[in-house]
Amino acid sequence: MGIKRFKPLTGGLRFAALSDFKELTKGTTPEKSLMEPLKQTGGRNSYGRITVRFRGGGHKQMYRVIDFKRDRIDQPAVVLSIQYDPNRSCRIALIEYSDKTKAYILAPLELKVGEKVLSTNTGDVEIRSGNAMPLKRVPLGIAVHNIELSPGRGGQMARSAGTSAQLMAKEAGLAQLRLPSGEMRKVSLECRCTIGQLGNVEHETKCWGKAGRARWLGWRGRVRGVAMNPVDHPHGGGEGKAPQGNPHPVSPWGMKTKGLKTRKPKKYSNQFIVKRRTK
Repeated sequence: MGIKRFKPLTGGLRFAALSDFKELTKGTTPEKSLMEPLKQTGGRNSYGRITVRFRGGGHKQMYRVIDFKRDRIDQPAVVLSIQYDPNRSCRIALIEYSDKTKAYILAPLELKVGEKVLSTNTGDVEIRSGNAMPLKRVPLGIAVHNIELSPGRGGQMARSAGTSAQLMAKEAGLAQLRLPSGEMRKVSLECRCTIGQLGNVEHETKCWGKAGRARWLGWRGRVRGVAMNPVDHPHGGGEGKAPQGNPHPVSPWGMKTKGLKTRKPKKYSNQFIVKRRTK
């Protein structure tokens, strides 16, 4: 696992920094029984209206069904391979249970092919990367990922490449977690999590090198507001390269785009947040 750089033979290679994919298991193909078609939306909702701008095109992808719940209790599974997933930044691991049932899980940093992983509700299992258990069974200070927000719902937090949350305290049936953003949050001790930090840590240092590689992923070019006409954007218009003109930058619909708080002040989850990620 690492970052690969290139000789500047072309403009697109000069600044490119891409993954070398050395952590992937060679000679493996995706498990067809765990793949589903993924419809491309082009940033449009069910009414055909654009809700996310500058999306569209890109290569066709199949969705890999990930086991976020890890609800097969006390059934050990063997890691068959570490694979690439086009739908997420981290790698995924193909595991096989004793009854030959296969599943995909998020691949932690230290997980290797041939190792065994286990999901349990007791505290008798070794605290090792890939094992899943409730937060009440995890010692303090351990790094965890794929954390549930409510018991039985499946992991929702700390799922991207290189991330993990740290278990800081336990009190009154709640666990205090320090999330990758720096936020301190309370979660029920009955919520399940997976031990370890997720792999592909170098993901944040990658550089596509050219606009075309972003287009392959379905990202279209983002047009600046000052380059538009006044009918299309509040920053548009003017003679030559005119500045935005507004006292503060705004969105195409007139909302402030820097520093505006969009979180509801009375959101239900405020009671579980001990410390916000912002000062």
